Amino acid sequence: MRHRTRTRRATTTVALLAATVTMSLAGGCTGGHGPADDSSGQPSRTPARSPHQSPSPSPKASRATASLLAVKIDNAPAARPQTGLNAADIVYAEQVEGGLSRLMAVYATRFPKAVGPVRSARESDLELLRQFDRPTLAFSGAQGKLLPLIDKAPLDGQTPEKVAGAYYRGTDKAAPHNLYLRPKKLLPHAPGTDALTTGFRFGAAPEGGRPESSRTVRFPAARFTFTWSGDRDRWLVSMDGRPTVTTDGKRVAPATVVVQHVKVRASRFHDFLGNNTPYTETVGSGTAEVLRGGRSYDVKWKRATPTGGTDFTTADGTPVNFADGQVWVVFTKA
Repeated sequence: MRHRTRTRRATTTVALLAATVTMSLAGGCTGGHGPADDSSGQPSRTPARSPHQSPSPSPKASRATASLLAVKIDNAPAARPQTGLNAADIVYAEQVEGGLSRLMAVYATRFPKAVGPVRSARESDLELLRQFDRPTLAFSGAQGKLLPLIDKAPLDGQTPEKVAGAYYRGTDKAAPHNLYLRPKKLLPHAPGTDALTTGFRFGAAPEGGRPESSRTVRFPAARFTFTWSGDRDRWLVSMDGRPTVTTDGKRVAPATVVVQHVKVRASRFHDFLGNNTPYTETVGSGTAEVLRGGRSYDVKWKRATPTGGTDFTTADGTPVNFADGQVWVVFTKA
């Protein structure tokens, strides 16, 4: 009996110590920020900690237990400047109705105090998000027939109707361009780089490439321009001919830009004006340009399955590394 009592006490002590360590680590992932946007220009990432350094990352093996946050962000001229973009690890730009553009910002290493303006989801978002392990998707709503598909998708959809306390209406813009999210009202802390199961690799630049000072991607009714800044070692973003800044006045400047040529087809859905919603196919293969360090690299991309990440390789099959920092992926029609 005495031996069993000592064993139980030892087991309890070990369990308590383990719980204390776990709580400390969870608290350390939160990360503080300054104003309602973000306090610094770029997410902090250490290449040695990146889960994407392995030659052949396994999407299933590297799944994180904590949920990352994806937010659909309004990109109509009336919605700018946006809030919280500089804190995102990845920003996806896609075409929507009328040839306009919309953004999806993905947060894993840190959460800003606020993100927005938040807008509605699209069908192709579901395919894009399958690469992550049950991500949390923050959006303002969706077309009525699309909502059942979102409910069935392997993600946690969060709208103002579900979690009203996480959203608020700003006073700086007119509706519907003034809905904002407080990320920490949805998730207690950012999950970290292990949640970024995109297949992206970070490290030294590939050989070759060509000097590139500026690259413009055009949608039917929108355009993105990325201009290299040697002083900042970043690509300065402009949209529709105007510099892109956040609400705290900071220029949006990713370290890597991917111009990914994809199939954009008509979907089953339309907006309230009758315009068809484009469907951006992100599973498949094709060509892309990777912009980093003031150079452009012609590469091939391949995403074999919805649950897998995207591989970017040179013509001879060598994996292409991205520069450490924020990544923008602009999907353009092949």
